[in-house]
Amino acid sequence: MADVTMELMFEGMKSVQARLAQVDGKIDELKQEMQASRTSQNGIRQEITGVFQEISGIHATLVRHEGRLDRIETRLELNEVPTP
Repeated sequence: MADVTMELMFEGMKSVQARLAQVDGKIDELKQEMQASRTSQNGIRQEITGVFQEISGIHATLVRHEGRLDRIETRLELNEVPTP
C-alpha cells in the first residue's frame, strides 16, 4: 500500500473525472429529452382542449336545434301521442 504514489492517485482521479463528465453529458441528454416530452405533452393537451371545445360547440348547436324542432312540432301539432 506504501507504493501508491501521487502520480498513481492522479491517474485514478483523472479516470473518475472523465466518467463524471460522461455522466453529466447523459444527464443533460435526459433533461433535453424530458423537456421535449413535456413540450409534446403540452401540445397534445392543447389539441385535446381544442377538440373538446369544438365538440361542446357542436353539442350546444344540437341542443338549440332540438329546442327549435320541439317548438315547431308543438306548433304544427306533430307531437307523437303514445299508443296504449
